[in-house]
Amino acid sequence: MPESLPDLRRAEGVLFDLDGVLTPTAEVHMRAWQAVFDAVFARWGITPPYTDDDYYAYVDGKKRYDGVASLLRSRNVEIPWGEISDPPEAETICGIGNRKNAAFAASLRAEGIAPYPGSLALIQQLQAHGIPQGVVSSSKNAEEVLETARISDFFTVVVDGGVAERDGLASKPSADMFRAGALALGVNPAESVAIEDALAGVASALAAGFVIVVGVDRGVGPAALREAGATVVVDDLAQLLFDSSPDDTLETA
Repeated sequence: MPESLPDLRRAEGVLFDLDGVLTPTAEVHMRAWQAVFDAVFARWGITPPYTDDDYYAYVDGKKRYDGVASLLRSRNVEIPWGEISDPPEAETICGIGNRKNAAFAASLRAEGIAPYPGSLALIQQLQAHGIPQGVVSSSKNAEEVLETARISDFFTVVVDGGVAERDGLASKPSADMFRAGALALGVNPAESVAIEDALAGVASALAAGFVIVVGVDRGVGPAALREAGATVVVDDLAQLLFDSSPDDTLETA
């Protein structure tokens, strides 16, 4: 039996993660992390090797430096945190994170990025119906990605890694970032919808009080998304497009 989907016209607002939800930049992030961690693991003799499963378990959805620390901790490796100004060659948490960011930025600027077609169709439809939209992303590159993908004008609020650092917001899965996004957008989480592809992000939205959390399966798996708290799972945001006869409530069956 097909899953019952929320009618987003009944939402006070919709808050989206960015990478892997609106744009396929999660793939660019994954490639950049793989290259950086492969080199680090080889240089330091760390085992077992870094895999995509590590990305989903320890890195995906978290702020950059928290992801580095979480991944290294999974291998019982502790190194100095360092400073955000550390150069990419520094053997610190911040240095490794900055190394990855340099690789990501180079790829984004060389290859560009476009939104997923289904995601673009949904944000266009929400805008046409006057539904407030915002982005909650752990990435400090969110503004550049939105501009590159030419979708920044759809969002009145962007809470990203830079905002989190400035305002002292804890990394997902803490509620901080989604709570801040709802506050900035001026909406009640209990009457709004969060859309996420990362386990940490789903947990963050749930902790922030979102009753409806849409999990987007871009590889982590529907079972894992549901276990993290997703109330409904889709594999393309086109599935959330609505017709001309709205339901009376936002609730899903």
